[in-house]
Amino acid sequence: MNSKSILFVSKGENAPSTRYRSLAYFNALRMGGWHPRHITAHDDPLSRVELLRQVVRADVAIVLRKTFNVTFFYLLNLCAKRLIFDLDDAIFCRSDGYSSRTRQNRFARIARRCQQIWAGNTYLAETAQQYNPAVTILPTSLEPGKYAIKTEKSKDYIDLVWIGSSSTQKYLRGALPALEPLAKTFPVLRLKIVADFDLPSEYLHTVAVPWSEEKESGALTSSHIGIAPMPDNPWTRGKCGLKVLQYMAAGLPVVSSPVGANRQIVEHGFTGFHADSPEAWQSAIQRLVRDPNLRRVMGEAGRKRVMEEYSVDVTFPKMAAALDTLFGKGFSKGY
Repeated sequence: MNSKSILFVSKGENAPSTRYRSLAYFNALRMGGWHPRHITAHDDPLSRVELLRQVVRADVAIVLRKTFNVTFFYLLNLCAKRLIFDLDDAIFCRSDGYSSRTRQNRFARIARRCQQIWAGNTYLAETAQQYNPAVTILPTSLEPGKYAIKTEKSKDYIDLVWIGSSSTQKYLRGALPALEPLAKTFPVLRLKIVADFDLPSEYLHTVAVPWSEEKESGALTSSHIGIAPMPDNPWTRGKCGLKVLQYMAAGLPVVSSPVGANRQIVEHGFTGFHADSPEAWQSAIQRLVRDPNLRRVMGEAGRKRVMEEYSVDVTFPKMAAALDTLFGKGFSKGY
């Protein structure tokens, strides 16, 4: 069986969408008879020429959540033998949830022209189907084995953990008024922030853990409770739950806003709690702080759910089936 070339185009190798919706599948793709490659889409002219050259050579080009202006997209589409668009964010609106004509037009342009769209959740899929019926829901997935490590949890603190970046700092900051009163009742409560910033609080002890791919799993598994606060708006509804999947893979119970894919991934009362008000946040965290056995049971249930439904091994067949339709059934049977 001849290997076919598949090229992933993204904004950068370290972007979460690249790591979890592209690079994580490379081994499975090779086993399935593909030759996967990745290229970063820079904006300078020489890089754009190289990108088009790589696209011409590929049997399939997959653009991850990046859109282009009219002229360059025309060239990209002309060069691509088969074009797939993958999105794990509501890139058709602004990150504050408000509409943007420019973003909407760019999204509509690529959505209409590509052969397939891979959407990370139902909300994104339904939006994409307005422009193209060939939509596959491909949930963001990870490799649970990465989080199957032995780490010591603090015996002096109960660590809430939040993982993210400066771009989503506002969601954590917005949750502080609900979290800070808990520190008065539970002096052992601590907030671990795995990111590229710190967020000091007058009442809640915080610990900044600089993010790195090598250290993130240890930072999570050494914690006690994963938190994922978010407002509900058109942008956050496009979120595909990476944060809560990481917590669950690390064996942590989760408290999350019931927004985007988080609503489906976190099973309320089983793998964690949904919280949509300050009172709900405080009640959920109080229960978990007071009950170590509940933390253990929910953490184990969450890890099991990730392994059964959100691991790369489970979701790759769906990716392979979508690719098969571009060439005729049976190409990816080597997996």
